[in-house]
Parts: sequence; structure tokens; C-alpha cells
Amino acid sequence: MKFYDCSTAPSPKRVRMFIAEKGLDIPTVEINLREQQQLTPEFLEVNPHATVPVLELDDGARLVTTAGCRAYLESAHPEPPLMGRTPLERGQVADLISRIETDALGAVAECLRNTAKAMKDRGLTGPVNYAQIPELGARGRARAERFFPQLDRLIGDKPYLVGDVFTAADIDAFIFVGFVKWIKVDIPADCRNVARWMESVSSRRSAGV
Repeated sequence: MKFYDCSTAPSPKRVRMFIAEKGLDIPTVEINLREQQQLTPEFLEVNPHATVPVLELDDGARLVTTAGCRAYLESAHPEPPLMGRTPLERGQVADLISRIETDALGAVAECLRNTAKAMKDRGLTGPVNYAQIPELGARGRARAERFFPQLDRLIGDKPYLVGDVFTAADIDAFIFVGFVKWIKVDIPADCRNVARWMESVSSRRSAGV
């Protein structure tokens, strides 16, 4: 296998942490998004959508979304389970990932892509340029800030989002808390469950990959 990565970007880190939790060693190809290597003809042959992550399998097949990469890895390497152990847990993890993608990671991306000078004309990912819309930047920031109380309630007094088991939902929420700092938003003082949980997840080996 081969993993197309960008060490500074949140989306590939969602898979990179997943790989680390599985204890796998997969060769990596670094794609520098800041220098727009994702838009080069060479990379567009790998992924016409011009995004990372990409997981290239031994037979040449490529998976070009976080969901696709993780679904394959979970099926091919089921231990430890990161997408839930039971039908209920798998449903809960899927629900949580969808919510985090939409209300948290998507909100930060909306803010960043519509306000950062370095992302001028890159309002959306992909091979086509789209102008920034400043109003969407403000909306994204507000949405990201509103997610923290939701996350605090979802964690509650549990060790992890789905009870006593660490899952991909925890990976995604952990990456959100790091990613939201890019728009200068921190954990609110009254979100004590998030702070406690964040300290625990930060101590995992995968957090440092």
C-alpha cells in the first residue's frame, strides 16, 4: 500500500491517526498543499478530485476519501476495532462522524477557506477555483464555536464519545479541537468534559503522528 498525505492538513491526519491506532506501517507520499502540489498533472492522475488523503492499494486501486480509506482499513485490519464493536456502536460511530464532519470540521474549513489570504480563490477543495465569500467565513466561525457545547454534552462523563472504547469519532473530534485553533478558537472554559477528554486523547501515541 501507499498513502498520499499532507502532514499539516486535518483530513489526511484523520486517516494517519487511524493507521497508527491499527499499528500499521504504510509508506507515505507527502503532498504539499501550500505549494498546490495537489493541482499538478502528476497528482491529478492519482486523484482527479485534487484532495488528500489517498490510499493506493497493492493492485493499484485507489481510495480517495477519508471514509473510503478508513472503511478499507477497518475491514482489512479489524483489530483494534475503530468503527464500533457491535451493530449499535457502529451506528453510533457513523452518526458521530457525520455530525463532526458537518458541524465541526466543515465549519472550520468554511471559515478558513473564505478568510485566509493564502487560500484566495480556493473557497472549495478540488481542481476548480472558487472565490472566497467573507460572509461564509463569519458563519463558519460561529458554527465552530457553537459545536463545543455539543461536544461537551456528547462526551459527558464517559472516557470516550462511545463509552469506554476509543473510536474514529474520537479521532475526528480530536482533530477538530486542533484544527479550530487555526481560526483562533479555543476550548471554552465551561467545556470541562472536552478539556478532560482532550488531555486523555492527547496522551495516545497516535495523537503525535
